[in-house]
Amino acid sequence: MAAIQVRRLLEEGSHRVTQWVGSSWAFALAVAAVIAWAISGPFFGYSDTWQLIINASTTVITFLIVFLIQRSQNKDSRAIHIKLNEIVAALEGASNRLIDVEDLSEDELQTLHRHFQKLSEMARRESSLSKSHSVEEAEERHHSKLASKRS
Repeated sequence: MAAIQVRRLLEEGSHRVTQWVGSSWAFALAVAAVIAWAISGPFFGYSDTWQLIINASTTVITFLIVFLIQRSQNKDSRAIHIKLNEIVAALEGASNRLIDVEDLSEDELQTLHRHFQKLSEMARRESSLSKSHSVEEAEERHHSKLASKRS
């Protein structure tokens, strides 16, 4: 139970921070901090400590933001994949092998890419681009057209 609450708090907190970091106010604050740091240089004699302040603070902030951005990107990507899977599953004639395609290996993705390149080439030769729904259907229609031309 406690782990679920901690996870929920982390998720909510990271969402709020991600939203804020992407705001104009956050950018303005970052610019103001850099300007304040630069202006303070002469007062600190451009010392090593003065330089270390900006280096250390930006390094730590960047380190943390990378994880926030990756978390946000993972969540958005997962949501987009779910939406696309729903569309593929709902469309009559769409190839269901595209559901969860993001989980395939690089080789499997390359094979699918070649299939769709083939479909694209076949569609360019067709009079209507909206007729083909899958590689298999396009190949079947293409072969039937070739057979009817020979007859």
